[in-house]
Amino acid sequence: MKFPRRQVSRLSTALACAVVWLAVTAGTALAHGGSLGASSRQTVTVPTWLVLLTGGAAVGASFLLASLVTDRRLIEDVDEWRRLLPANGLTARLPVIVVRALGVVLLAVTVAVCFLGPQAPLANLGLLVVWVGWWAGFTMSTYLLGNTWPSLNPWRSLAGVLPSLDFAYPNRLGLWPAAVALLVLIWVEVVSPIADAPDVLGLTILAYTVLTLAGAVVFGADEWFGRADPVSRVFFYYGHVAPVQRDGDGLAVRLPGSGLTTLAVDTRSEVGFVVALLWGTTFDGFVSTPAWRTIVDALTPAVPLAVLYPLALAGGFAFFLSAYDAATRASKRLSGTYVTRGTLARQFAPSLLAIAAGYHLAHYLGYFISLSPALATVAAAPLNPPIEVPLLSLPGWFETVGMAAILVGHVLAIWVAHTTAYDIFPSRMQAIRSQYPYIAVMVFYTMTSLWIIAQPEVAPP
Repeated sequence: MKFPRRQVSRLSTALACAVVWLAVTAGTALAHGGSLGASSRQTVTVPTWLVLLTGGAAVGASFLLASLVTDRRLIEDVDEWRRLLPANGLTARLPVIVVRALGVVLLAVTVAVCFLGPQAPLANLGLLVVWVGWWAGFTMSTYLLGNTWPSLNPWRSLAGVLPSLDFAYPNRLGLWPAAVALLVLIWVEVVSPIADAPDVLGLTILAYTVLTLAGAVVFGADEWFGRADPVSRVFFYYGHVAPVQRDGDGLAVRLPGSGLTTLAVDTRSEVGFVVALLWGTTFDGFVSTPAWRTIVDALTPAVPLAVLYPLALAGGFAFFLSAYDAATRASKRLSGTYVTRGTLARQFAPSLLAIAAGYHLAHYLGYFISLSPALATVAAAPLNPPIEVPLLSLPGWFETVGMAAILVGHVLAIWVAHTTAYDIFPSRMQAIRSQYPYIAVMVFYTMTSLWIIAQPEVAPP
C-alpha cells in the first residue's frame, strides 16, 4: 500500500522533529535490574526535576505533533503498512515440535540445576536462565521481534499430553485471576529470596508447574493458557507491540506498535490486567528507590513488612486503575460522545502496553547485557562453573538508553491512542479532545517512570 508523497513528507517531518526533540531533551539515567544483586542504575548527572520536566514535555510535544495528522486515510495507511516475510519454513510442523521439546528440556534443566548446581546466585545456571535469559532477554524479544511463547511454553506442551476434564471456565471471572496472579508473582519476586536463592526458585517453579498443569487439566489447555495463566497473557499482550506480526498471509513486518491498534480488549478484566502489567513493572523498580526505604523506615514500627509490601502493591494497582478510569470519564465528557465509558476504557487500553514495554526495556536492557557473559560462561559448565564469572561493564553513554526507551514507548502509546480516537469518533475535534485526559495520564506515567530510573538504587528492605 503506497502513501501519498505529500502526506508522507509531512508525517516524516513530524516524526523527525519528535526524534530531534527526544535527542535534545533526554537526560541521563540507567536501566534497573533487581535480581541477582546486579545493579545497572546510576544517579543521574542532571537535576531530577529537569529530567521529569523534559520527559513530560517530550510526551506533550509528541501529542501535539500527532494531533497535526488528521487525515484518516493517512492514519489508516500508516497502521496497515506491512511487508510479508518469506517464513513458510517457520510454520512447518517439525520446527514447532523441536521448539516445544526444547522448552520442556530447558524447564527440566533449569529446575535440576536450581537444586544440584552451586547455590551462589551468579554461579547457578537456573537463576541466570530465569532472570537473564527468560524474564529479561526472552521478554524483550516478544515486544521487539514477536511472541514465540505459545510454541516454546513448556507447561502448554506438557498439558497437551495430559487428559482434560474440560470444566467450563467461569466467564464472570474473566482475566481477574490472571491479573491477581501476576501481582502475586511480582510480590513473591520482591519479598522472597527467589531472585538470589536457587533452591527457593526451584521450589517456586515446581509449585507453579503443579498449579498450571492442574488448571489445564480441569479447564482445558486453551482456556487456562488463554485466560488464567498470567505469564501467557503477558507475552500475548507484549507480542502486539512487536513489528513482526502473524496475520492470515503468514508473518509480516509492520510499524512498531501497529499491532496494538487491532488488539481487541473486550472486558473490564482485560483492562485490569493491562494496568496490572504496567503497575507491576513500575512497582518492581519503585521498591529499590530511597523513597521506598524512607517509607518503610517510617512505617515498619507499626506495619510489618509482610503487610506493607502487599498493601503497597495492591494500593498502587488501585491508584493506577483509578487514574485510568478518571481519564476515561474525562474523555467521555470532553468528547461529548454517546460511547459508553466502558467502551472507551477498553478501546484505549492497548496504548498502555507500549508504555509497559518501554519501561520493561529501560528496566532490563542494561541488566541483560551486563549478565549475558555470566549466562554464557555458566552454561558451558553448569555444575562446575568458574569461581569468578565475567560481567560486562556498560559504557557511560549507555546511561541515556533507559530514558530513551521510556520516551519511545510513550510516543508509540500516543500514536496508538491517536489512531484509536479516529476509529471511534466521527468528528476530528472529538477525536483530539478525547485524548487530552489520556495524554495527561501518560505524562504522569512518564514522569513516574523517569523518576524511578533517575533514583540511586538501594536494596529493597
